[in-house]
Amino acid sequence: MSFTVSGVNCAAATPLNADLTPDLGLFVAHCRHLLDLGCHGIALLGTTGEANSFSVAERRQILEAALRAGIAPDRLLPGTGVNAAPETVELTRHALANGVTRVVMLPPSYYKGVSDEGLFAAYARIIESIGDERLKIVLYHIPQVSGVPLSHALIARLIEAFPTTVVGIKDSAGDLSNMQAIAAAHPGFAVLAGADPLMLPLLKSGGAGCITATSNLVGDSLRVIYDHLGDEAVVEPAQARINAWRSLSNSYVQIPTIKAMIGLQSGSTGWSRARPPLLPLGDAQLSDLREKFALLP
Repeated sequence: MSFTVSGVNCAAATPLNADLTPDLGLFVAHCRHLLDLGCHGIALLGTTGEANSFSVAERRQILEAALRAGIAPDRLLPGTGVNAAPETVELTRHALANGVTRVVMLPPSYYKGVSDEGLFAAYARIIESIGDERLKIVLYHIPQVSGVPLSHALIARLIEAFPTTVVGIKDSAGDLSNMQAIAAAHPGFAVLAGADPLMLPLLKSGGAGCITATSNLVGDSLRVIYDHLGDEAVVEPAQARINAWRSLSNSYVQIPTIKAMIGLQSGSTGWSRARPPLLPLGDAQLSDLREKFALLP
């Protein structure tokens, strides 16, 4: 089945300078590394990328740095959804102006308990304000963080109203049955797992791939699974490796832990920082992580 967005897409982490500004040089090097690992795309400026801790100007700078470095626009999926619709429009227009047509879009999430009608109105306002037929939106369902779930009824209504624009969903709720139900109800709509271990069963159920955090580290193993689906002798060890790395990344607060693991893997100290309220791992945590990291497959 053909999807507008598919494959292994990395929810790229964002390295920081000592003053906690984005380290654009290291970020670009990391993006190139991810593509060399076999990732089909880079979903920058998402949850793992600490996007909600960056200003609109910083988010623009990060995307522009990747493009200046020669990374093709069709390999990038920036997160553009924020609470204020005008800023979501601005970020999405900026991506389009630079040839990036596929974006991942959170719903406005400050207000909780909002209706499907309100969420539909928010997405419709953004899409209609942009008014660009090139735009392809991957919805972002992460209710444990956003507090705003995207219901099946809302997803269906958005697909019906904007069939060439709303082309997929990143589901980070960790509920495989929810992803499978969306994929079954909407053939050709790209359902992307937000948890690395779930890509394999989702692919078997008609899913399109993943946008995940641990692909910062094991994108090569995820690509093996994507390319060799059905060959259990090849897939099983790759899945076991993914599960082990994902499990370790969840030992402590995930984003600082992912960044610390990238640092251990790459040997770069530039991954040791996070922007508050996130904090880097403490010395004891880092020592424990380093010991367990050495035992990973």
